[in-house]
Amino acid sequence: MTWDLIIAGAGAAGLMAATRAAELGCRTLLLEKNNKVGVKILMSGGTRCNITHAANQQGIANAFAAFSKKQAGFLRSSLAALPPENVIELIEAEGVATKVEDTGKIFPVSNRAIDVRDALLRRAKNSGATLTIGAAVTEIEKPAQGFVVKTSMQRYETANLLITSGGQSYPGCGTTGDGYAWARQFGHRIVNPVPALTPITTDEQWVRDLQGITLPDAMLAIVCADPQQEANGYSSKHFLASRRSSLLFTHFGFSGPAALDISRTVTLSADRNTLKLVCDFLPASGFEDFLSQLTKSCRGSGRSNVAAVAQNLLPKRLASAAMERVGVSAGKRAAELSRQEIRGLARMIKAAIIPISGTLGFNKAEVTAGGVSLHEVDSRTMQSRIVDGLYFAGEVLDIDGPIGGFNFQAAFSTGWLAGQSVADNTRASGIDRQ
Repeated sequence: MTWDLIIAGAGAAGLMAATRAAELGCRTLLLEKNNKVGVKILMSGGTRCNITHAANQQGIANAFAAFSKKQAGFLRSSLAALPPENVIELIEAEGVATKVEDTGKIFPVSNRAIDVRDALLRRAKNSGATLTIGAAVTEIEKPAQGFVVKTSMQRYETANLLITSGGQSYPGCGTTGDGYAWARQFGHRIVNPVPALTPITTDEQWVRDLQGITLPDAMLAIVCADPQQEANGYSSKHFLASRRSSLLFTHFGFSGPAALDISRTVTLSADRNTLKLVCDFLPASGFEDFLSQLTKSCRGSGRSNVAAVAQNLLPKRLASAAMERVGVSAGKRAAELSRQEIRGLARMIKAAIIPISGTLGFNKAEVTAGGVSLHEVDSRTMQSRIVDGLYFAGEVLDIDGPIGGFNFQAAFSTGWLAGQSVADNTRASGIDRQ
């Protein structure tokens, strides 16, 4: 049998594409090399699955704002075809209730990623798509018409081929960059893939000793190391990247949204040893205001020691580390601190300088930056500008957004648009399966 569409990769983009194409009448085959589909969906959001970001009357605009100007322009048609609110409607129609958290992130009420995966899988199967698992694509041929797709067990013919095999992040999920080789085979340029949304590492032992501490509100910035500037204090004009969000101290350095969202700058750097982090552990106020407040607290602390004052501001272990780093005795009366000591403690809390050693790379990256060049894909259809009938969607493309469900949204929307485009072309060619 000749298929109207074969999709290589049953992740977020592949499942959505299969649903859309099949429900519009295309004979659709979805191939997945793993023995279960949506492995990355199951792992996402700490196994809770951050589906997308808050959808409202400005939902599409919010999604655009999350991406670079080039990527946002490319996503315009796909986000219009399947905006965030429609993703939620589709999942809730399958019996999975969702919730919006304070950050704008949308999760299933159950906090179970498997419920989201099962909803997407159920919708795809009910649409009429055929799913084959454990079917790794080993070879793709391009005869005069259509494509021949081979696995270790079978040979398939199809009029159209959609590659949704993901990038290289979390290779344990099966995302090992297979799609890049297939894209190159057909003449596509691959923007160098690098890890994005991956934890940042440091060799500073005092940071590692704070493993397990979470700050709900912190600001991290990356700067190029400059001893003279460090002495005077870095300002926002020196920031290569910055992010204010929650922060997690780990045994290797930093994780959490504040760290993950700026990690791309580290992975793209030619010399990571020249980079440092500027950490503001209490970003709600500016430095001078905070210094004034800290001075007032110390001067009015009576017989209380420095530790008592510091621990009112920060978690106990972080407060102790801050005092130790600036040479202030925890047992000293806060009222007896000199101006210089108070300023030093304030700088440690508001602008701690921490050397960067690198990141945890693709093994722990939530997404890949880089991929199939957007210039070579028609954003209105997701079809290749080089080979007719060849489509791309999801993380295999040169698209990467911040934490918050934006990358899943891009995968859902590009997959949906690709499936719809194939169906439109199939009908236009005179083959109507309905």
